[in-house]
Amino acid sequence: MKHTNVLLAGATGYLGGFLLKVLIERKNQVVAIVRNPDSLQNDHENYLEIKQAQVTRPETLRDICKGIDTVISTVGITRQKDGLTYMDVDYQANLNLLEEAKKADVKHFVYVSAINGDKHRNLKILEAKEKFVDTLKASGLHYTIVRPNGFFSDMKDFLEMAKSGRVYLFGSGHQKFNPIHGDDLARAIVATLDDGNKELTIGGPDVLSLNEISELALKTLNKPIKIVHLPDWSRKLTIWFLRTFISVKTYGPIEFFLTLMAEDCIAPCFGTHHLEDFYKEVVQNNIAPK
Repeated sequence: MKHTNVLLAGATGYLGGFLLKVLIERKNQVVAIVRNPDSLQNDHENYLEIKQAQVTRPETLRDICKGIDTVISTVGITRQKDGLTYMDVDYQANLNLLEEAKKADVKHFVYVSAINGDKHRNLKILEAKEKFVDTLKASGLHYTIVRPNGFFSDMKDFLEMAKSGRVYLFGSGHQKFNPIHGDDLARAIVATLDDGNKELTIGGPDVLSLNEISELALKTLNKPIKIVHLPDWSRKLTIWFLRTFISVKTYGPIEFFLTLMAEDCIAPCFGTHHLEDFYKEVVQNNIAPK
């Protein structure tokens, strides 16, 4: 990959942190936009410039793409907060970035959506992401749409459950997927920066069932294997109840999780990081799962 000038939006998030590390490792010039400059330490002044801006406020982005070859956006929210909706952030904030990219004749726009986003547009989280995907594809810019499987950071939820001594699953637990570590995903994304229009669906190296992930979490915490399988109708009832009685702010991420967890979700395998090692590292470092 040739060296390039990259604007990175979402640099303080899970994936953004790994992208920043890999981009600088490959000697790219990076402009990272952050809401709070103190949230990012600059140990690489030769390669990194930190600019204060808010992607939800277009006036703060004016001319932010000047001299930029590639924009990478990991901008998105799992839970609605600060009065901002999925449409405000996953769609409109990325659109604000895209408008600046078009103005500055940026060559390539990389956007991180989610696996099967195009198949599950009815889910609140994915509706906004896919609306932006459509707009990006029609923009005339070279694009890469990245559709990763679940992140390792999301798999901490299983460790959190396992702390109580048992894990609860809907259905048989045989549903399989291959979550991916942020470092592996970042390396795959940076490797595509010279490519033309493409969609990159990607997962980690290990295809695991929900039962196997639950067992890993329990074993890592030295707990006996206790997995409770709830009937699948209770999953469907939960989704119906959430959509009917609970605000989208609360039900969005749960609806997403419960829908995708009900079916096999296997992406092309990539990377060298294994979930078992990640779990051990989390427990050894005594990082409280969030």
